[in-house]
Amino acid sequence: MMKEVKSQASQPGSPRRQGGLNAEIQSRIGHQLRAMYDDVVRQGVPDRFAELIRKLDQPGAAQAGGETDKNGRD
Repeated sequence: MMKEVKSQASQPGSPRRQGGLNAEIQSRIGHQLRAMYDDVVRQGVPDRFAELIRKLDQPGAAQAGGETDKNGRD
């Protein structure tokens, strides 16, 4: 099939089909992506990340040159 597409695309004056996927393929890809990302969303935010977000939301957290240890961590 790929050879057909390449040979048709290389012929001058041949009608070019717009790129894209048919509805069935788009639906399958969408279903698989939703299943994969739903699983990620269900995992939630790790406690360490939630704590870092809380620290960033505090007033003064955005000051340049904040205190960090030798490894660049809080």
